[in-house]
Formats: sequence, structure tokens, C-alpha cells
Amino acid sequence: MKSSRHGGSSREIVAWRHVSVALALLATSCGTLNSATEAVLGTPAAEIGTPGYIQGFPGFVVADEPRAAIIGRDMLSGGGNAMDAAVAVGLALAVTLPSRAGLGGGGACLAYAPNPKRISGGRPEAVLFLPAASKNGGGDRPASTPMLARGLYLLHSRYGSRPFESLVTPAEQLARQGVPVSRALNRDLQAVAGPLAGDANARETFLPGGVPLAEGSRLIQPALGATLGQLRVAGVGDLYQGALARRIEQASREVGGPLTPADLRDALPALAATLEVAAGRDRVSFLPPPADGGLAALGAFQVLGASPPGSVEAADARGLALASRWRQSGGDPLALLAGDTSSGASLPILPASTSFVSVDRDGNAVACALTLNNLFGTGRMLPGIGYIAGASPSGGAAPLLSAAIAWNQNKEVFRAAVAGSGQEAAPVAVASMMAQALSGAALRTVPEPGRANVVSCAGYLPGGEKSCIAATDPRGAGLAAGGG
Repeated sequence: MKSSRHGGSSREIVAWRHVSVALALLATSCGTLNSATEAVLGTPAAEIGTPGYIQGFPGFVVADEPRAAIIGRDMLSGGGNAMDAAVAVGLALAVTLPSRAGLGGGGACLAYAPNPKRISGGRPEAVLFLPAASKNGGGDRPASTPMLARGLYLLHSRYGSRPFESLVTPAEQLARQGVPVSRALNRDLQAVAGPLAGDANARETFLPGGVPLAEGSRLIQPALGATLGQLRVAGVGDLYQGALARRIEQASREVGGPLTPADLRDALPALAATLEVAAGRDRVSFLPPPADGGLAALGAFQVLGASPPGSVEAADARGLALASRWRQSGGDPLALLAGDTSSGASLPILPASTSFVSVDRDGNAVACALTLNNLFGTGRMLPGIGYIAGASPSGGAAPLLSAAIAWNQNKEVFRAAVAGSGQEAAPVAVASMMAQALSGAALRTVPEPGRANVVSCAGYLPGGEKSCIAATDPRGAGLAAGGG
């Protein structure tokens, strides 16, 4: 598909959606046949927790890796809400796309539950679990604190409906039984095969015989499966203050990125208010700093939504300038948004990330960006634990984690969710796709190297499922899964 700085044509997005729908139908063909058989023979309906429990429209999951998206779709179909699906997808990505997500890393999510009686008051809120530097800072390959498990657990404790252990099981099974290598993972393996081969455990897992696993070949991660099984049985706390924590402490020393008991004990996620702006009749919430890709996305979104709208280039420049300014001096993000950002940006090369969104039929929504602070983190796998250690942020720049959710305060309904990746272009990818979704225009691709995952419901949710569109960037290797 042809790409450009300004995006593609409306025909391209039609093709984009058709490919996503075709893949989703292929993945669900067996389930569709079973449903038809049950209707004819009178077989009892599926039990809760089993795909097919929800009849009709369950929602959408859009992710950069297809198998993880299908797991999230199945969680919705089995009666889970968008937050349950998000937890399952985040853990699945730690297995299927360990180059960009993993137990050794972290990320940031936006969560929206339209019911104002919920703890969040019916407004989106941010769940921040960014990987932090070890307090001792030692070793020849400093590692970040593992934040993913606690971050997803916090998301679940606030909003989840299914038992947490049931959300761990799909990822555990993928790790133990194996999963086909996706195009997305194969691309990342090709990019860092040389450095990754320097670690014996990583080489054995991802480069058997010194050759990167080919697309479609089977990736089996028994040690990671055992670790996920431990989380399922003993709980997330075991990774931070239990037997698993003690094993991680020892294993981290062996790979040159030592983590202390205090590092693990104090690795706590946080809840935060979002950055919020009006957009016509709706409102849009963005991730807040320290997930400063949200600040950059908001700045870019304001340029694109101005009257007359600014160019994508101008939006990109303003977003990066805001992120640069915040990283230099911190301060109130709203004050930065109101100030002069014409001096330009000075950001170094930024690390890789991945993103996904999940939306259920009741209008609950999650948009997340995950990272290891580098492609394959430190490049070293914790022996006996099975995950790649995330890279310490003390050794380089943090990624611009970017996500946004649009909602209508008066109607208490969901409108759109976007999450992005692509180094310095992640914020403008989110801003551009959100602006397109709210304008009602045909969705186009976003500027290189940005990538975006989006669910947009012009008729809102709940109730307007026929108006919904789910899409992933056709230049990537992801999947939009779900629908009726």
C-alpha cells in the first residue's frame, strides 16, 4: 500500500478494513460453524468465559500482533469487558511480541467506563506503569523494573469483571504450547538478530541455530509459560515480594542488570487524571505526563482541529516541541500547552513501543501503549524466568507513549479510541487518527513511521454498534478483530 506523509486515500482504508475483517472471519470460521450447528441441533449456549457466550456484537480489539488481538476478541465474546480484554491482550503481547512488550517492561493505558457511578466518575483515567530505573544502577546492561504485571492488575482491579487468573491463562498457554511467529515479530528479529544472539537464552529461544525464527514457525517459551503460571496461581504480588521476586533478583544479576528487593517492592503503578480537551460535542482525553506522548498528541490534535485546520507537519512539530519542553523542565502540562512552542524540538532517537485498543458493546474502552524501552529491551533473557529484561530509562530516552479516548459527557457514551506507536511519530499518529475519526472522514494512514490502532463509533456506544469501524495500519502486521 502506498504511504505518504499526508496519508492515503479513502479507497485505501476500505481495503484496510476488508483485509482486517477477512482475517478476523478466517480466525472465527470454526466458531461460526459451531454456532450454526448449535442453532440447528439445540446445543446449549456457551458458558461465561467461553467464546460465543456473547451473542451478536461483542466489541472490538485492535492490536499490532494478530494472535493477541484474537485473544482479546475471544475475551469479549466470552463475556469479559474491555478492561478484561486489555489485560489478556497485554499479557499475550508479552508472549507473541516480546520485542516490544513483556513482563520486564511496562506502559500506560487510558480506561473509560461510561457509568458515572464507577470510581472514575464516568470520565477516562490513566493507569501509568512506566518502567523505572533500578535504584542501584549497576551492571553492564542496566535493566528496568518489571511493571507490566502490576500495571495490568491495577487496571483489572479498577474495572475488570472476570477473574484475573482467567486473563493470564491464554498467554500462559501460548508460551507453553507455542505460537506461530507473526510478521511483526519476525521483522523485529531481523532488525536485532546480531545483538540478540549474544545472549545464550535469547539465542536458544529466538535464533535456534543462529537464524531468526521465520514467520509462521513455532515460538515456544516454556520458562515464560512457567512464570505466567506462577502469576496465575500465586498472584501478581509473588513477582514483586514473593518466591518469584527472589528468583528474579538472582537472575537479573546473572544478565548484568541487577534488581534489588527494594526495586521490585517499590515498583508501583499509579492512577492519574487525563489531559482533557473539548472537541465539538465530545471530549477527548489523552495520556498525561510522565507518559508525555499524550501531551505531544494533544498538542498535535489542537493544531489539526484548529479553524482552519493546521497541516500534519505543523501538528507534528508542535507535539514534539511540547514533549521536548516537558522533558527539559517538567511543570504544568496545561501551562505548556498555552505557551509558545515555536522554538522547535530536540528529542534524541526514541525506543520502540507497541499499542492496542479494546472496546466492548457497553462502551467501556481501553487504549494502551507498551514498551521495553528498547527493541528487545536489554537483549538479555532472565534464565529460568523466560522474559527479556527491559532497558533502564537511565541509559537513554523514554518512548513517547501515546493514546487517546473520545467520549460524550452529556450522553455518557463512548466515541473513539486510538493508540499509537512509531517512535517520534507516535503522538501525531494518535492525533491524526483521532481528528479523522471525529470528523467523520474516511480514515487514512498516518505519517511515517507512525502507526495507529483505532475504534471509532460515530453513533456512540452503547447502542450505535452499526456505526463502528475498527482498523489497524495496513503498513504494519496487526489485526482488527471483533464486530457482529
